[in-house]
Amino acid sequence: MFNHVEIDLPHKLERVHIDGKRYYKIPGEDIKLVSVTTITSFQSAKKIKEWRKRVGEKAANLKTKRATSRGTGMHTLTEYFLRNEPLPKSNPLPEILFKIAKPTLKKINNIHALERPLYSKTLGLAGTVDCIAEYDGELAVIDFKTSEKPKPEEWIESYFVQAVAYACMLYEMTGIIVKKLVIIMSCENGDCIVYEKRNKSEYIRKLTQYIREWKFANE
Repeated sequence: MFNHVEIDLPHKLERVHIDGKRYYKIPGEDIKLVSVTTITSFQSAKKIKEWRKRVGEKAANLKTKRATSRGTGMHTLTEYFLRNEPLPKSNPLPEILFKIAKPTLKKINNIHALERPLYSKTLGLAGTVDCIAEYDGELAVIDFKTSEKPKPEEWIESYFVQAVAYACMLYEMTGIIVKKLVIIMSCENGDCIVYEKRNKSEYIRKLTQYIREWKFANE
């Protein structure tokens, strides 16, 4: 059984779309904050466009649909598991990926947030964090990913940038400091890879760069 730690966070933020981009409305205030995934997706848009051109639209659409389906299914199973609830029925692939990740997921405990919204007025960002909990006894922002096979760390910079954004949001809202950023990636080849980063300041610098570039492109 996973222990859950109650902290004062909202359970939901209203989502709105402006010019095709996702924003969140802060309760009781006339403030709209851009989704952190909008910022990180902007950085990867060029690479995705090049990849789609290289593999062809049909193949790209099939791979994207498969990746979205397995990721959503895996997230759902992981969330139920960490909530100490019976697992729902799922498609075979997410079930396989969940079983691959399960021994690693058992290293999580003292869960502070699970699929909870966070925001930062300072950064102008908001989003829904996968998990904030202790991993191997240290408080971390934890993100759950799926893939066909493990990815080189240089390919997943945006994952850590997004995670550090949630770390900043958590600190601004509660004063709680996380020690590390953790990405748990369950792969179709049977591997479960854990990427850990403690150098949060490096990714905070990258985050501010992402924000500047997004604002410049959208002025």
